[in-house]
Amino acid sequence: MMDQDEQQMDVFPDRLRLLRIDPSCNMRRFYRMTVLRDLLGHASLVRDWGRIGTSGQSLTESHEDEGQAINALMKRARAKQNKGYVR
Repeated sequence: MMDQDEQQMDVFPDRLRLLRIDPSCNMRRFYRMTVLRDLLGHASLVRDWGRIGTSGQSLTESHEDEGQAINALMKRARAKQNKGYVR
């Protein structure tokens, strides 16, 4: 049986990894997002992306709180899934 923390992760994820693989186009990409909290109550959304097997690129967005960072993660995830990325 799942505990409450595991159920919460599904509803409001604080990390997500998406893949887009299309052998016909030689495309093997990853997109990873992680919400990190600091001691002052602020949060950052760290986005990493690139070709699978490489370190890729990274970008950090600052947000006022964890809720805003999670909302940004979910919005970006929907956009990526609309472009063909899958979990």
